[in-house]
Amino acid sequence: MSILKQKIEELKNLKAEVILGGGEKAIAKQKDMGKKTARERIDALLDKDSFLEYDMFIQHEAREFGMLGKKLPADGVVIGTGKINGRNVAVFAQDFTVAGGSLGFMHAKKITKIMDVALNSRIPLIGINDSGGARIQEGVGALAGYGEIFYRNTISSGVIPQLSVILGPCAGGAVYSPALTDFVFVVEGISKMFITGPDVIKTVLGEEISQEDLGGARVHAEITGNAHFCAANEDDCFEQIRTLLDYIPHNNDKQSQCPAPVKTPLNKVKIETIVPDNPKIPYDVRDVIKAVTDGGDFFEVQALFAQNAVIGYGRINGETVGFIANQPDALAGVLDCDSADKVARFIRFCDSFNIPLVTFEDLPGYLPGVDQEHMGVIRHGAKILYAYSEATVPRVTIILRKAYGGGYIAMNSRHLQADFVFAWPLAEIAVMGAEGAANVIFRKDIADAEDPVDARNKKIEEYKDKFANPYVAAGKGFIDAVIEPCETRKYLIHALNICKNKQVERPYRKHGNPPF
Repeated sequence: MSILKQKIEELKNLKAEVILGGGEKAIAKQKDMGKKTARERIDALLDKDSFLEYDMFIQHEAREFGMLGKKLPADGVVIGTGKINGRNVAVFAQDFTVAGGSLGFMHAKKITKIMDVALNSRIPLIGINDSGGARIQEGVGALAGYGEIFYRNTISSGVIPQLSVILGPCAGGAVYSPALTDFVFVVEGISKMFITGPDVIKTVLGEEISQEDLGGARVHAEITGNAHFCAANEDDCFEQIRTLLDYIPHNNDKQSQCPAPVKTPLNKVKIETIVPDNPKIPYDVRDVIKAVTDGGDFFEVQALFAQNAVIGYGRINGETVGFIANQPDALAGVLDCDSADKVARFIRFCDSFNIPLVTFEDLPGYLPGVDQEHMGVIRHGAKILYAYSEATVPRVTIILRKAYGGGYIAMNSRHLQADFVFAWPLAEIAVMGAEGAANVIFRKDIADAEDPVDARNKKIEEYKDKFANPYVAAGKGFIDAVIEPCETRKYLIHALNICKNKQVERPYRKHGNPPF
């Protein structure tokens, strides 16, 4: 056998040893938990045979606490590049079968290397997290590694999409990297995210709670809002990632690409039949969105969190559009702390990546109450104002029914420099609803009337006649057109096409100071 063949055989043997990770027992344990191995996950996510791995033979540098001479294949993390839907991506996947996927200094260096590749190459970064946390035996070296990762998450923000996939534990300082990325994916029964685990909480506070109830997938998808997508299993999660990357551009210099021919809406329900005439009757605003998108497709983001607002992606005439809508089917579509955060963050992502915004408005305003005031609804609500005002992408608003008070202003009004605002004939644009307004404006007249109930009803109708219609706002130029519901898609196509080459000049500044 030639020397070259010997070396090739040696290479194959070394690769096989590394690929085995923590060994057959550790792999079997991983699969017993319903989890794939790191390399299986990459193969399932990326296009077939497109992945190339780097730094396979990296080894840790720890010397203390029994680490000297101890082998950790690939130092517990797999990195490389490949393709999803034919387009380049960078990926890392922590290997829980090797020292619990713990992060040491060289482990972190592998991650930061692929992060640098992603940023320099302007391709999306996907991080698959499955780690017990910092490698305690390496002390400050592990902490330094986390800091290097956080820094790169930050400077890559708004330049390339960053996706975090939680497929196991993600605890302590490790949680801040996903929190700095654009989208977080979780899987029921597998994903766990928390800063301090149940044992620490019990020791410090005396409270008992399971890992699932503390930081499971549903907790972050429904309550905290830390997760954007929740899947039943890993394969469903990977399909969500592939779908998302179909909608969004791969860096901030690109426009999103339409992978299929333009389709007309498939929704056979007439759009005017979706929204009830009575402003107090709820409906699902997602049906309105699907009635105007190509093929009736809509890919919702954060579907389980702050359900009084709906955000997500669809296409209009072949172009990706970010949709924002009040959801009358949940809390009458009011804005509150959580929905404000949800909407503002989505606006900023779309603006960073050149995705036009379409807003469907139907809300009675901000949610009143002591709890909301004490939770900081003023600060949270201001985030929407800031995000819309700062956004320079094409922005179009359709007022469907109610647009009251501060909610009217916040939902991409002309006053925040929306490019176009259209209203259906049903639209009511006012400081507040007719009932409340009549009680304030005509309080004395109603109190002095012989029949206060009849007087109040008449004053409500008087207020409706004068203000509860779109024509007052249209008369001041705040509404560009009052349109028939069946014209909605036509107006959206036209408006987005007009604004396609929109340019906005802003005064120089290092950066703004949003109400974080």
